[in-house]
Formats: sequence, structure tokens, C-alpha cells
Amino acid sequence: MSRFLTPAKIGLLALIELYVEGAVPNDGIIPVINFLASNLIDCDVSQPANNPTPTDRWRKAESTLRLVVSIKDFETLLLPLSAADKLPGRRLWDRFLEKLWGIDSFHGLHEFFAAVPGLLCRTKEELRRFGLESEEEVQQGRRVKLGRNSPFGAFVRRANVEFVRLRFEGVTELWKVFVRYRQPTAGYWTRRHPQYGGRLSFDAVLMEGEPEWGGRETDELAVVAYGKMLLPVVGREGDGEALPVSTDDVEGLLEFQIEQIQKYGNRIPPPIRDRFRNFLKGSPTVPSLSHYLSFSDAWRSGDFPTSFDYLHRYFDYTMQNRDRLFYQYALMNLAIVQSDFGCHKEAVATMLETVSTARENRDMTCLNFALNWFFHFGRAHPHLVRELENNSMLGSGKETLAFLRVKAKETGMWILWSSALLSEAKLGLSNGESVSVAFEHMVRSSQLIVERNMKTMMGAQLSMNITMWDRLGLSPMASMVCQVFLTCHARSSVFDDELKITCRLAGLRAGRGKYEDAFALLESLDQNSLRSAKPNQYWHLYRGLLKLRRDLHRNNLPAADILLSQLLQTSSGDAEPDTVFTIDMLHIEALIRHRDFEKAFTKIDNMITSLRENDRDIALRIRLLLAKAHLFDEIGRPERGFTIAMRAASMAWRALNVPLLWQAIGAVASILNSLSEFSAAAQLLLSILPRVLETDVLFVAGTLYSLLADARMGQAGRFFHVAMSETSTDQEKQRGRRKQREMMMRAHAALESAYKYFERVEDVQKQGEVLAKMATVMRGLGDESVSEAYAARYLSLRKEVERING
Repeated sequence: MSRFLTPAKIGLLALIELYVEGAVPNDGIIPVINFLASNLIDCDVSQPANNPTPTDRWRKAESTLRLVVSIKDFETLLLPLSAADKLPGRRLWDRFLEKLWGIDSFHGLHEFFAAVPGLLCRTKEELRRFGLESEEEVQQGRRVKLGRNSPFGAFVRRANVEFVRLRFEGVTELWKVFVRYRQPTAGYWTRRHPQYGGRLSFDAVLMEGEPEWGGRETDELAVVAYGKMLLPVVGREGDGEALPVSTDDVEGLLEFQIEQIQKYGNRIPPPIRDRFRNFLKGSPTVPSLSHYLSFSDAWRSGDFPTSFDYLHRYFDYTMQNRDRLFYQYALMNLAIVQSDFGCHKEAVATMLETVSTARENRDMTCLNFALNWFFHFGRAHPHLVRELENNSMLGSGKETLAFLRVKAKETGMWILWSSALLSEAKLGLSNGESVSVAFEHMVRSSQLIVERNMKTMMGAQLSMNITMWDRLGLSPMASMVCQVFLTCHARSSVFDDELKITCRLAGLRAGRGKYEDAFALLESLDQNSLRSAKPNQYWHLYRGLLKLRRDLHRNNLPAADILLSQLLQTSSGDAEPDTVFTIDMLHIEALIRHRDFEKAFTKIDNMITSLRENDRDIALRIRLLLAKAHLFDEIGRPERGFTIAMRAASMAWRALNVPLLWQAIGAVASILNSLSEFSAAAQLLLSILPRVLETDVLFVAGTLYSLLADARMGQAGRFFHVAMSETSTDQEKQRGRRKQREMMMRAHAALESAYKYFERVEDVQKQGEVLAKMATVMRGLGDESVSEAYAARYLSLRKEVERING
């Protein structure tokens, strides 16, 4: 394996020479320059102006691999273009082959590289040496000259220097692989130029010497010179020869693949991975970066032993060359891997050693990252770092983030600075503090992201925006932000952000009863990105949660129990704490639907105790309080949940968590109905229902409409009592009957709205309850036919539920 030169680079040099000579037509200049720039510069200018899609991110690696292995990419580019001389039937591909087949011998290869410096502008020293005053006097018919410091000029200079440095055996090896690389075009070249045909056309020396030496002697000489590359096997794939790849190509591909993995969190596609391994087979030494690439791929695939092994290999090689300068980064990577694979105690110990080593080496970048990791790890696993926080002079929470923010600003770590601001906003929301302060931190983070063009931070920024709008009860705004991210920023962000925001949008659509759209949205994610273990686990977990929610609404308890038995095996080490909490809440709902109130009550109490000890998000505590109040309502003792519901409403009001505030008000209204305070309940419900509809949580809206119907029926009962009372006057009785009918009609309208929302979320149990209430209302109104129709629908729905449950 050579250090830089390959047959593909000789082809690029020939194409640059054609461009300098003016052989490229006007309509082909931009495609040719794009092709050259894409293969010589660390970018892909052939991509559109917007960011590449996930399937396009690996296109540069694929094009590099194809170019190194085959000459086909040159043909695809040049064959459609006509040559600038406009001769009939003459394509730019013909001119390109003239250059390549013009290198007809080992001596011709030396002559080609001897002429390469002529593509560059002369230096002042060279002009002075030749007695010339300007570059215009040495143009020699060429239209343009390459600047020595331009990208193309730098490539030409390096190619010339690398060829001069090659030893004789290196040049011979380059010549042989060039012959093999060029040979697939022999048929086309022979048809266009029959005079150059023949079995030894690849080497002009052999062709010219064959009449003098004789056929047998020439063949023997060819065997000595070319070995396995004898005709007719020249250019045949699978002949056992090493691929014509250079160390520069391998290192460039390694850096590109590692950058893609770290930037987007994806695994390498199998075709690129297999072809790259074939590249490494031709290398006498394995670059140390290949171990880090193997570590990253094994880590993403969920193979802990293999990733651990390759991590040790990489940093063993690294520290042999750079002493202990990178020891803290080895520890930091090890701690992250241990944390991802559930070895949390070991991860804490390793990260503590990382902090000590970074302080010893005065590596503020590594130190700040380690402290930031400790903060987020402590939020997810507070019981593991509680003792560390107590013994730390930084304190916990705000103090740590303030320290990180200051240090990140001092050291110019803009991503960490933005992340610290977002973490402060999230911490304030979880503690129920001022929403305006959280907005201030978000705006400062947004300004920093825009000023520094940190596209990879847009996922975290917009995730915080989604959380904020959701807590303010503006689900349409949250959905809009999700759509904006997926449309504009997903391609330049880490896949984890794309996955979580997609799941968030799917959850919002499921809340509106659009389950099929939600599942279709999850299925639309890039399959190669889902090959990584953690995203794949999160995707399956969230899909299971949506299916479980749908099964519970459909009252399909056998299917829900099967899903729950799988989901409940998920611990806080396997998934995010919020996801584990959602699973527990769905488990409580399933227990209530099974009428197992004792287990549900015990689980709620245990979760409340755990959240209080770990100082978790205030929204989670409010949800548990509402679940407890709902449990009392289910067992027929709603009055016992009055204090709990009022406490939940107070906490939600202070934290300005609007959706939970409306649910708490609904719980209070249910208790007021049970206490026969129907007017107060109706007044509360009417005041919050318009805002509840803004949250797009249709199940909650249906529940509140059902409670409003109960309150209206209670008011109708009051008016009925007035109408039937012997102490009432005739006018009061007449007014009471009129009001009674009016309230019953309002109750029926509320029940129709409730049924509409329950039907959209597919909650058959609630639909049955609403149908029974509607049949009762219509019977009270004297419309027996409509009442019987509702009763028939109720019985049909009940039979369907019984059939599903076996």
C-alpha cells in the first residue's frame, strides 16, 4: 500500500490536465469541477444546497470507494460530455482515455509525472531563473494555470512530491496497479484506435520488443514483470490482488466514518463496512483509528465485550505514541460505554478517575465534559451520586450548571455553554420554578446556537421548546415545532434527537386518536440509523407504549397484559426515567381496568415515595396525585381524593403546567358532582373546556365533557325536584320543567361531544358508559326510539369487548 498515490489519483491528475488544457466544454466545466472537488476536498459539493438526507450522508464514502476500485465513475462523468474541439463523435471520455493510454510504459509513467509541475503557475524564483517577467510569457498555449496554493494546485504539488519520494519498487507497484485499473477500458480503446490493439497493448515496451525478442521470450519477460497480471486475467475481479488503495485513502475514510458516527450517531452501512474491510486487507499495518471505528460500531450495535476490547486496543496504541496525554479520554469513553450498558457504579468510578486525570493534565475541555456528564447522570440516577453531591463543594443542580456555564464560556466550549443553559431551563421547569426564567435561558441558548452556527444543537433546543409548549397546554405549537425540526434540522442533527422528536410527534398524534399516522411516522425513520442498539431499543419501546395505550383504550386486556409483561422488564438502566415512569402509569391504568385496586394503590404510594426521595420532576408527582384521586373515584369514594386533587391543582398552578392543571380541575369537578355541588362543577368545567381543547388530548376532553353531562343531569334533577314539589307555584313548576328539559338537552349535547372524543381515541369502555348515559337521558326526555337505539349500540359494543377479552 502506497502512502498517497493510487491509479484513481492518476486519473484525477489526467482530468485536471484536461481542464487546464481547455479540453472540457463549457457545459461540462461545473460537473468536472464538482467531481474533482468532491474527491479532493473534505466536502461533497455535488449535494444540493440543503443538508443531505440520512441515506445521502454516506454518499461521499461510497463514491471514494467506487473511485478507488473502478474507473467506472470517470466514464459515468465524461462519456455524456462532448470534447471542446467539437470533432464528430469525439467525447471527453475519449480525450481522457488518450491521457491514460498515453502512459504506455513504465517510462511513460515517469514522463507523465515529470510534466505534472507544468500545470502550476511558476514561482517568482522560477521566473527569475528563466529570465521572464510574468507568467503570461510561459503559458505555452494553455488557457489556465493552477495556483500553487489552490485546492487543485495543492493536490498536484503533493502528487508530484509523493512520486519523487517513491522508491523503485513503489513505482513498479504503482505501474502494475495502474495497468490493472485501466484495463477495463481496453475494449473501448481498441475499437476507437485499432492500431493500438493487441494482447500486449497495456505495455508499449513489450509490444515494440516482441518482433525482436520473439513471442515466447516476450511472454517470459511479461511473467517476470507482471506476475499474476498476465493476459487474459488483467483486470479480472477476484484475482487475489490487493486493492489499489493508499494510506491517505484509508485514513480519510476512517476519519469520515468516525465523524459520521459521532455527528449523527449512526452505524456504518453494511456495504461500506464490508468494502472498507477489503481495503484494510491490502494494508501491511492496521491504522490505530480502525480500532476506534470498530469500537464505535460495536458500541452502537450493543456488543459490550467487543467494544470494550477495541477501546483498549485503540488507546493502547495511542498512548504508546503520545504518552498519557489522552489517558483521560480513554477513561471518559470507557465510562460512557459502561453507563450505556448498565454498569452504572463502574461508570461513576471511571468518570471520577477521568476528572482526577483531567485536572492533573489541566485539560479543561475533558474536565467540563465530565462534570456535565455527572450532572445529567445524577438527574437520571440520583441514588448513585447523592453521596458525591453531598461531599462536593459545587453543591448540586443550579450551582453545578452555573459553574459549567462560566467555565464553558471561558474555554470557548460553545456547545457545552448552550447545553448548560438548556439544562438550567429544564431544571427550573422540573422544580416548578418561573417559566419566564426558563424562557430566558432558552432564548440565550438559541442566540448562541445561531451565532455559532451549531446545527447539531438544534435538536436539544427544539426539544426544550416542545416541552415548554406542551407544559403550557399549547399542543398545536408543540406539533408545529416537531414538524419544523423534522423538515429543516433533522438531517444535520444527531439521530437520537430525530428519533425522540419523531416519537414525541407520534405521541401527540396518538393523543388525537391518529394511531395509524403515529405508527406510520415511526416506520418512516431511516432503517440504517435504527441498526444502533440504543435507538432500536427506544424505537421498539415507544412503539410498544403506543400499542399498549391503544389496547387499553380498546379494553383489549389480554393483549395489554402481554405487552405489559414485556415492558415492565425495562428498568431505569435500560431506558430513560421518564419512559419507565410512563410504563408504570400505564401499568396502574391496566390494574384499575382489571379492578385490582389494592395493587394499584400500593404501586402509586411506592412511586410517590420514590419520587419524593429522589426529588424528581414536579410534573411526575402531579400525575401520581391525579392517578390516586382517580383511583378513589373508581372505588366509589371520590370525597377521599378531594385534598389530593386540590393539592395537585395547586402544584400545577404554581408550576404553570396547564394540561395537568385542567386534569386536576376536572378531578375537583368530579368530587363536586359526588357532593351534589352541580352548579359549581359545571361552572368549573365550562371555564376550562375551551383551554382543554387546545391541548389536543382528546381522552381528557371526553372525560371532562362526560363530567359536564353529569353536572347538567344533576342540575336537571334539581329542577325536576322543584317542578314536582308541592310547595312550588304553577309558574315555578312550569319553569322547573322547562329548565329540566333544557339541562337534559345540554347534558345530551355534552355526552355527544364526549362520545365523539372517546370514539376518536378508540376507548370502548368510555364509549359504553356514554351510550348508557345517552340512553337514560333520551328515556328521560321521552324519546323511547332513540333511547332504544342507544341501548342497542351499547349492547353491541359490550359484546364486542367481551369477544375481544375471550
